[in-house]
Amino acid sequence: MRICVFGAGAIGGYLAVPLSAAGHEVSVVARGAHLQAIQQRGLKLIARGQERVARVAASDDPRAFGVQDVVICALKAHQAYESAALFVPLLGDSTSVVTAMNGIPWWYFYKSGGPFEGRHLESVDVGGRQWDAIGPQRGIGCVVDPACEVVEPGVVVHEELNRFTLGEPDGSRSARVVALSEALVGAGFDAPIRDNIRWNIWLKLWGNVCFNPISALTGATLDRITGEPAMRALCKSMMLETQAVNESLGIQIPTNMMDRRLAAAGAVVGHKMSMLQDIERGRSMEIDALVTVVQELGRLTGVATPVIDAVLALVQEKGRALGLYQPLGLAAAA
Repeated sequence: MRICVFGAGAIGGYLAVPLSAAGHEVSVVARGAHLQAIQQRGLKLIARGQERVARVAASDDPRAFGVQDVVICALKAHQAYESAALFVPLLGDSTSVVTAMNGIPWWYFYKSGGPFEGRHLESVDVGGRQWDAIGPQRGIGCVVDPACEVVEPGVVVHEELNRFTLGEPDGSRSARVVALSEALVGAGFDAPIRDNIRWNIWLKLWGNVCFNPISALTGATLDRITGEPAMRALCKSMMLETQAVNESLGIQIPTNMMDRRLAAAGAVVGHKMSMLQDIERGRSMEIDALVTVVQELGRLTGVATPVIDAVLALVQEKGRALGLYQPLGLAAAA
């Protein structure tokens, strides 16, 4: 299988090395010092104390690789939006594009059924840029569980978990999603196929919608956010608002999953959420796909999200003040 990993950072690098070792023709899109290291020394993965190096084709220009069977997008949502046109040289009539990303994907209302079928989400895909350039029919949903980190250029460390939950937007068990799952399993990953991937997307978002902005605003680690009573109460308020939004869209997740989600998060002692890591490293913050989109969907369905609105306003302002955040709409107009 010809597989291009677009964004060979922590998650992308973790995927690329085992897939290459399993015999797939893997290429990676990367940039900067990370790209140079991959080109010179290969892509190194450190997992369970063992090191593996894959000599994969690597470039910052996707035109170098040609049409793929599968493109795995492991970028942040705003990076994926900015890079939409760069996917085109990789796409053939039967190419799948796997959104191995956090938050609500740009194709969310493709084959969703209901009154919003075919609608673009402006908070993650202003003007339908990805919808038009990539095509929602190519999308395969993917919920990412692994914790990984790029510790130096060309070197990725896998810390825990290996599940990539997959699902077609229409819930079908298509030949392409089965083939993708088999490829991932053959490379050593856990890759279950779900008939309602939106359920899994929302369950993960219950945590990201609150843990990430609170960490960015306070500097607190995950165990502190979920263990300190006032911050835990804030999390629950945001999670309940998010639940009301997903229920308005027909996604029913049992309320008891909320306490389980908080308990699991609290067990990860000392973990810094991605938004806090971005601030510490001077990288652009992924706010819109995790928080702004919930506000957008709340307004679309008539569900009030006052706590989310307040936290969102604060974290957006902090991001702007640090020069690490710009809404997609402003970026598109610039």
